[in-house]
Amino acid sequence: MATTSISSSDFLAFNDNAGAVQLTSGTTAERPGSPSNGEMRYNTTDNKVEYYDGANWIQLNDIAAGPYFLDFLVIAGGGAGGGAEHGGGGGAGGLRTSYGSTSGGGASAEAALEISSGTTYTITVGGGAGAQTNPNGWAGGTGANSLLSGADITTITSNGGGGGGAGLYVPGNPGGSGGGGSFNLGRDGGSGTANQGFDGGDPDPTSPNGGSNNYGAAGGGGASAAGINGAFYNAGDGGAGLDVSIIGASTAYAGGGGGGNGYFSALTGIGGTGGGGDGGTQGSPGTNGTSGATNSGSGGGGACFGSSGAGGSGVVILRMLTSIYSGTTTGSPTVSTNGSDTILTYTGSGTYTA
Repeated sequence: MATTSISSSDFLAFNDNAGAVQLTSGTTAERPGSPSNGEMRYNTTDNKVEYYDGANWIQLNDIAAGPYFLDFLVIAGGGAGGGAEHGGGGGAGGLRTSYGSTSGGGASAEAALEISSGTTYTITVGGGAGAQTNPNGWAGGTGANSLLSGADITTITSNGGGGGGAGLYVPGNPGGSGGGGSFNLGRDGGSGTANQGFDGGDPDPTSPNGGSNNYGAAGGGGASAAGINGAFYNAGDGGAGLDVSIIGASTAYAGGGGGGNGYFSALTGIGGTGGGGDGGTQGSPGTNGTSGATNSGSGGGGACFGSSGAGGSGVVILRMLTSIYSGTTTGSPTVSTNGSDTILTYTGSGTYTA
């Protein structure tokens, strides 16, 4: 068997300031097929030193970057407006964020997440509720929840927006923000979820007959304000959404849908800022409520003798220092930068591996 002799002058001196250790190098695809614990190499694909911990290849500069913090915006799907006659506006999907000073429902912004290198985080983006087309005055549906989860964090869940009430008998549904009430007293708006959104509006109790048959449906709740109450003949507007600057520009999200128009009035409920849909107007047939904006979590507009608007789909946005961004994602998020940060915008479900 051949041997190689190393003279004492060839030994590596670790206190030699002018020297360096030459590691084995290669691409990610050229990693050893059956590595042993502690093997170390230079990855020429990622331009990072990495070692094998028995299960995964760990990149050393990711470890040195800790602690690793991640800001988030998690918005659920919006609720649909109520269908048929005088439907309430749909409530916006719940909004939770760590970026800025304010979160949904008037709460303070949450703490950024401390996450771990090598851990995979799952993003679920909730869809908006479909338009209510039933002619018998059914309430709008509730939007789907959005989630951000991982093995080392408490799951962030935003609740879907509540559907708007409808007709003579159906109140608004609860949700991230509540759906607006229909036009009769006692058919009130649904409640919002604490720290996510506001309540839907109610029928106006000061109108003739103690609020009975005031004909103006109420607006759905938004992330930063409750839906506006219905008034005699006139529908209420949707609650305002919340401005968040996580993508760099201040953007309004999660506005409530406007209520359906009342009898004998040209006024319809206007969707709240942040993409809420407008209510429908009376006619023969009446015009339909409009849908909430996509990827905003906004509520759909209520109907007036027509179909309601659908809720807007949700969105999940992650923001972190570019120096610690791994580049490992699924679900095709939009990747952008702002200053020293990288931003991932998920309009559909996916993952991020730190």
